[in-house]
Amino acid sequence: MHPVRRRGKGTFVVTLDAVIGLGANLGDRRATLASAARELETFGRLLARSSLYETEPVGPPQPRYLNGAVLLRTELGPEPLLAALLDVEKRLGRVRRERWGPRAIDLDILWLDGATHRSAELVIPHPSLRERPFALRPLLDVAPVARDPADGIAYEAVLASLDASGVLEIPGSRATW
Repeated sequence: MHPVRRRGKGTFVVTLDAVIGLGANLGDRRATLASAARELETFGRLLARSSLYETEPVGPPQPRYLNGAVLLRTELGPEPLLAALLDVEKRLGRVRRERWGPRAIDLDILWLDGATHRSAELVIPHPSLRERPFALRPLLDVAPVARDPADGIAYEAVLASLDASGVLEIPGSRATW
């Protein structure tokens, strides 16, 4: 559901609750994720922050990732939110060289509460979400009852069907980034 609130006389604002996945495997990963989370606060309100997880990379040989997620309530629609995330990535040093290559920061819209989105530039839920325990674990930290809005399947059940042994929670990390 998208909360609707009144702003001024006769004006209504629709907000989205979006789970944003964050990942980094270059430089000071934790500091970069913290910087990204602070930047996301300029687009709305952070309602929740996941634990951090160290994970094996997907793609060519590269350092391990640090992954997390935030639940963001925003007035931005999906496409403007994507544009804002790409701007944050650029400001934080992301350079796109190779598919699935190492990166200073990666920001993805993983899920919208109660909604789907499909365009040439963006698909939500993230098209690979149901195959990625490194994205599902932090998503479930911030949205524990999240379901795929297309078919109603609980992401908790999806995660239980995957091998998540390579997704290692950093103890006590939820409040420290």
